[in-house]
Amino acid sequence: MQALSKQISSSLSNIDPSDPILDCPASALALLPSHPDPLITLAHSKLHTYPFDSVPICWRRLYTDASIAKAVAWIEKALAASIADDVSQPYYEKNRRRSHDGTSSREATGDGWVDEVVKVLDMASIMAGAAGRAEMIEQLLSALQDYWSEHRPLQTKCQRREGFWDSFPVSKHLESSNVPTIHNPIQSSIAPSMQAFETHMKSAQPLRITAALTHWPAMRERPWSSPAYLLEKTFGGKRLIPVEIGRSYTDVDWGQSIITFKDFMEKYMMSEDPDPSRVGYLAQHDLFSQIPPLRNDIAIPDFCYTTPPPTEIHPAPSSGKPAPPQLEEPLLNAWFGPTGTVSPLHTDPYHNILCQVVGKKYIRLYSPDQTDKLYPKGVEQGGVDMSNTSEVDAEAPLKTLDHDYPLFRQARYVETILNEGECLYIPVGWWHYVRSLSVSFSVSFWWN
Repeated sequence: MQALSKQISSSLSNIDPSDPILDCPASALALLPSHPDPLITLAHSKLHTYPFDSVPICWRRLYTDASIAKAVAWIEKALAASIADDVSQPYYEKNRRRSHDGTSSREATGDGWVDEVVKVLDMASIMAGAAGRAEMIEQLLSALQDYWSEHRPLQTKCQRREGFWDSFPVSKHLESSNVPTIHNPIQSSIAPSMQAFETHMKSAQPLRITAALTHWPAMRERPWSSPAYLLEKTFGGKRLIPVEIGRSYTDVDWGQSIITFKDFMEKYMMSEDPDPSRVGYLAQHDLFSQIPPLRNDIAIPDFCYTTPPPTEIHPAPSSGKPAPPQLEEPLLNAWFGPTGTVSPLHTDPYHNILCQVVGKKYIRLYSPDQTDKLYPKGVEQGGVDMSNTSEVDAEAPLKTLDHDYPLFRQARYVETILNEGECLYIPVGWWHYVRSLSVSFSVSFWWN
């Protein structure tokens, strides 16, 4: 740990002449080694001045480097205090004055410093995308987890009753009445060959693919169905994740929060009788860049390396909307939540292979030619374009649908229940509605 922290401190101080961080004021960069806290505050304000994809890279780099500098200061102070022999010793009560690097003696000399280091590094990943420093952050967190596993006190390892983390509970809400009857099934195929899949793509129709994930470690020897395993891979649940609070992002009471993985598991995932009105959902998050050990448990489906046929779905130049960029590699996102999470009826700008690792989901799809019956939203307050999302709750009571959206029930659709180990190919532009029927962990792969 000590050698790594010194190496990283040196890297932060020796800035490459081509590094975009040099576009930040020189007065700010001069504070980087010794006063990271005010720089984090400054960069944080800049991150909220622009839309995320328009933030100048220098401010994302400054937020990231200042966060790493702060983490390294904590680590070095803890090591200097000889905490390595016993990280569980009581906090020192003397000299609680906060130092110039943002750490207090209490934080640096008690077991809380590990949580703080994890927090500041994860915030750099979540808020700034770990700009240019993803590998460095992963090195630090990996070394810190090894250190913590070796030195943490025994009592911190067994705070729950035996067996609590062995498996996810079966929700009382998972009843036969909760599982829709499938009237218009999606075409299904057992692990098609690449040639067969490319031939199917020409039909521009969805496809349910079975027996496609049997080789994934996440399905077998490193099971994501084990809460204990997920906690192990997230630093005992210390890692931070962005969580959507609420049933659906179209609901008025929907919100977002950044919490630890363990808090998310305890509050939203491990209850046998969860509160349907307060659902927590880790949705559309690039979890695998943030936590690479989980990325090693899955594999990009070969189907994502096919060349899709030309499509007319992408916005025309006259629409004023930019076409989605060409992807060099598929975009991966995690979808992890309890029974009852909902992705409202919407479209995506890429072809999608949705892989179901844990649990099951009900999925309904509408072809792009049904759009005029699906009541797309428009530009909402603040200039947010929501035209890829329908106003309709696809499973609302029929009287509500007929009264508020009279054309909706005329729209043709196909549907399926996606089970563990299955994939669903969703062609670009197809509207899809998704509801989890149990605790569910899915991975989406977007490509074009």
